[in-house]
Amino acid sequence: MNRTRPFRTVRRLAGTLAALTATLLATATAAPAAFALPQPPMGGGDATPPPPVQTVVVGGMPGWQIALIAAGIALLAAMLAVIADRAARRRQMPGTV
Repeated sequence: MNRTRPFRTVRRLAGTLAALTATLLATATAAPAAFALPQPPMGGGDATPPPPVQTVVVGGMPGWQIALIAAGIALLAAMLAVIADRAARRRQMPGTV
């Protein structure tokens, strides 16, 4: 009988427990910000609400351009990973120079 088998089960259980704990901690950390509500205006219950704020954008980059750049960089990174993998495999093949 292999004596390392029980340790593998314990290690997997510990890894699963650590992943669940990290997930719970991340959720608990992000939850207060997700459920935050704006503060009511000061001055009592009859106070008039503040006027709506209009955002004026003078410069910047549209969202579609940002998405296009991100997609291009992801495609470039994937191509470089494939090229590096093929080069590493070619180097490992016996009998090639």
